[in-house]
Amino acid sequence: MDDATVAEMELIRDEAAVHRRDHWLGTVVRLLESMKGYTFGYRVDRYEHSLQSATRAHREGARVDLVVAALLHDIGDDLCPDNHSEVAAAILRPVLDDEAVWVVKHHGVFQTYHYGEKLGLPSDSRDRYRDSPYFETCAHFCAAWDQESFDPDYDSESLEFFMPMLEEVFSRPPKVWGDPDLAGEA
Repeated sequence: MDDATVAEMELIRDEAAVHRRDHWLGTVVRLLESMKGYTFGYRVDRYEHSLQSATRAHREGARVDLVVAALLHDIGDDLCPDNHSEVAAAILRPVLDDEAVWVVKHHGVFQTYHYGEKLGLPSDSRDRYRDSPYFETCAHFCAAWDQESFDPDYDSESLEFFMPMLEEVFSRPPKVWGDPDLAGEA
């Protein structure tokens, strides 16, 4: 890359932008759809869980970034189950606002509040984030949308219902490394 010309680097940048515009959302949707089927013992599969989470967020009047966060919060599960929250946050960081990214990144820790004691895990792990301006949003995300969304009888909206929101979010110019908006810990 040290030997590349300005024209070559501009071509690479422009081709990456086309790929991002034409393929990135499709890739994320495929990650979501890959969660259909296996339930891991839950009462619904993770795809339905994601639709329920987003439906609850939308019906409560959440802003679009949080609805999309609710829909996509578990897309890291198949890639890295033990660290799925951080994987999903990294995928979504370029297009979601800081609060939504923080919620996605930390929802796994916050969820233990609702089940930790049943597995012999600490249920107060989230308390270390109490000073975050996003603490209450994440606590609400988990209590009202995430941990409630395993109901086989819930009337979820379809993926098609959420596509305009996904298209809105993924059509934003992405924040990129080196951008001051990405500086520091999300």
